[in-house]
Amino acid sequence: MYTNIANDLIDKIKHHLFEEKLPTEYELMQEYDVSRNTIRKAVDILSQKGLVRRVQGSGYYINDFGPRADQTINLTMGVSEGFNHLKLTSRVITFDRVVADEALAAEFGCLVGDDLYRVIRYRFRNRQAYTLEYAYYEREEVPFLPIEAAHDSLLEFIRNEYGVSVDTSDQYVGIESFTSEAAFITGLPQGDKYIVLYQSHYRKNNVLFNFSKTYYLDRKIRFYFHASNQS
Repeated sequence: MYTNIANDLIDKIKHHLFEEKLPTEYELMQEYDVSRNTIRKAVDILSQKGLVRRVQGSGYYINDFGPRADQTINLTMGVSEGFNHLKLTSRVITFDRVVADEALAAEFGCLVGDDLYRVIRYRFRNRQAYTLEYAYYEREEVPFLPIEAAHDSLLEFIRNEYGVSVDTSDQYVGIESFTSEAAFITGLPQGDKYIVLYQSHYRKNNVLFNFSKTYYLDRKIRFYFHASNQS
C-alpha cells in the first residue's frame, strides 16, 4: 500500500502538482484513507530518493533543483525517472542477438557465452541529440524482446511483460572518448570526450538481467545522488 502511495506522490512531484512542500501527514492520511504509519513509510521512500527533505516542525519540503532541473539526472531514482519528464525519442541503430565475449564479461560482469539481446539506440530530447546507448539484456531472463519496445522504455516493457523489475543497480560515471563507431552513428568527431554512465541492473536474488553503457551528449548534463547519514 505505502509503495503505491509513494509512486503516486512521486508522479505528482514530477508534474509539479505541489508548490513547495507536501501536504501535512493528516491531509495525506485523509486523501489516501490510511494510517499515519503508512504515510510515513511512503514519505520515507521519497526522502530516500532525494525528492523531499524534512524540516522539523514544518513538514516535508520538495527539493528544488533550480533552472537546471531538466538537465539533472537523479541516480537515486534511476535514469528513467529523472526530474524532467520530457519525452525521449529513439533511433534504433542495432537490434540483434550476440554471445558475450571476454570483453563484455570483463566490462559488465556477465558470463562469457551468455546469450544476449543487444540494442544500440541514438536518443533525442526535443529533437536534440541526447544520448548514445549500448544496452544488453540476458535472454535467460528476457526470452523475447520485440524491436517495437526499443522505441520506448525497454525496462517498462520487461516489467509489464515478464514481471521482472530492477531490485538493485550498480552505476558508475566516467569520461570516455568517442569510438569510431560512435562517431559514425552520431556524426560527431571521433575522440571527443563525453560523460559515460555504466549501469548493471539486477532483479531479486541478485540476478543480472540488463547492463548498459550510455554516452551523454548534452555537455550541461549533471548527475544527482542522494545520501543520508543513518547513524
